Amino acid sequence: MPQAAIEVENLVKRYAGPGGGVLAVDGVNLRVAQGELFGLLGPNGAGKSTTIGVCTTRVRPTSGRIRVGGVDVAAEPPRARAGMGVVTQFRALDRGATAWENLYFHCRYFGWPAAASRRRADELLAQFQLADRRDATPEAFSGGMAQRLQIARAVAHRPRVLFLDEPTAGLDPQSRMAVWDLVRGLRAEGMTVLLTTHYIEEAERLCDQVAIVDHGKILVCDTPARLKQSTGAGAVARVSVEQTGAELEARLRALPGVTEVEPTAEGYRLLAHAREGLAPAVAAAAQGFGLRDFSLHEPSLETIFIHLTGRELRE
Repeated sequence: MPQAAIEVENLVKRYAGPGGGVLAVDGVNLRVAQGELFGLLGPNGAGKSTTIGVCTTRVRPTSGRIRVGGVDVAAEPPRARAGMGVVTQFRALDRGATAWENLYFHCRYFGWPAAASRRRADELLAQFQLADRRDATPEAFSGGMAQRLQIARAVAHRPRVLFLDEPTAGLDPQSRMAVWDLVRGLRAEGMTVLLTTHYIEEAERLCDQVAIVDHGKILVCDTPARLKQSTGAGAVARVSVEQTGAELEARLRALPGVTEVEPTAEGYRLLAHAREGLAPAVAAAAQGFGLRDFSLHEPSLETIFIHLTGRELRE
């Protein structure tokens, strides 16, 4: 088994407050191998950011043990921080410094010599396609450009592990894909990456392994392909009807190949072994109930989340 870059053991974080406070993380265990791109997928408030906050020494755990690069983050926070790069949900760039200065002074902060820091700043501006904006301040940057600069600064001191908290939240699709390409490139260079996201496509397309998180707990953890196979379904159908009820639900459950029928706000969600022949069978079963819409697609990580929690991922 590859050596672990990140180890989280029985992590609990409770924030003080009335009625016992808020239990943000409830016994999380995870192991991220060196060179792996690992994703924490879940809705807002699931405990993803708190978990990363503890891993990066910004949040003190209530209990549990976390090692990053073999260093206990609670016992030796400065040593742990030296080996990691962090991009938070909120922009932390120096708005009074240029793009080049943000990178240069970050390297200097981590003890790099001046000449090496200058070379590294030039190198990163070219790598992250920001060379033409070297003398501009972050306030003049678009959201996508600012996020590229944040990632560039996070890896400027050549950390072994990179933490990305919702790295593409609020970005347009083109900027999101540009960030994906950068993250893939860093992983290809051997960097370990742990990211949080509530975007299903992001987790499916980027991550070697995904842990689905809700209410401070990890519900399942595996590769995206194996997680999708775990439903035993080859197709997922969404059926929108004017009238729902026990009779229609029973008809849908009786269709050949259908394994599960789950009520939704618009009608029903069906899991089936295969998609062949499903559309006409559903249309026939829904006759007289006002069929309004029907869609058919492959299982996704959201299918797994709904299967485990009974609700949409983005709630």
